[in-house]
Amino acid sequence: MQKTVNIAALQIASLSFDKAKLDYYLTIAKTKKCKVFVLGEYVLNLFFKELETTPLSLIKEQTRYQKKNLQQLANSYNMVIITPAIVVRNKKVKKIIYKFTPRSVTTYTQQILINYKHWDEEKFFSNPIESLKAPMTFSIDGIKIAVMAGFEIHFDYFWQQCMSKKIDCVLVPTASTFGSQNRWRHLLSTKAYQNSSYVLRINRTGTFHDKEHTWQFYGDSFLMQPNGEIESHLGTKEELMIAIIDKNIVKEHKKSWGFTNALTKRDMI
Repeated sequence: MQKTVNIAALQIASLSFDKAKLDYYLTIAKTKKCKVFVLGEYVLNLFFKELETTPLSLIKEQTRYQKKNLQQLANSYNMVIITPAIVVRNKKVKKIIYKFTPRSVTTYTQQILINYKHWDEEKFFSNPIESLKAPMTFSIDGIKIAVMAGFEIHFDYFWQQCMSKKIDCVLVPTASTFGSQNRWRHLLSTKAYQNSSYVLRINRTGTFHDKEHTWQFYGDSFLMQPNGEIESHLGTKEELMIAIIDKNIVKEHKKSWGFTNALTKRDMI
């Protein structure tokens, strides 16, 4: 019995207050029978370096507007919409991931944030620093999906949680820049292969300039198969990918390599 789910990945720059463009791409996704629609990091809101100088009231209003729209769109298109977002609560700013369904809205608070001198999210956001928890997970038509924040893919704990939950596909929304294409491809190829799962990476596009750097968000969104090979990828511009997740292919890889079985025998997962 074949089990597949179509997922639409929108590679785009900041949408700001542009509802019409989301509506346009969701219409396409619906015609392709997609049940999940994913956006990259810093698409609903401005990029991090812009947020540093943006009034909290504007950040809050932007997210409120986008949240209302996405709730309506998830209901209208009968689709799950996954997107990172910035929320303001009690004058504190947090980085989260939303999951919109026709009936509900759930959130995941990013647990590990970038803390480099030129890009210090950990200092700016008020996300708590505490013991790690499993990433967001959900199921569509028997296919198990996890959502992993871009920076969190560097930490094995989250991948171990995905393996223990027998995840079939990991969604990775990112805002990657500085010519890091090959690093992301190599890293996620290894993780897909080791964890016997698809990995769908959704990267932002666009450019931001500050006094010291040019932040070129290069796209290169891709679907990595469980064997670590890229099945499809996008270029550098605004574009929509339709990814087909096939549970039978996941099962074949798990059976062939037996990584999950080896750990199950030892009560590790």
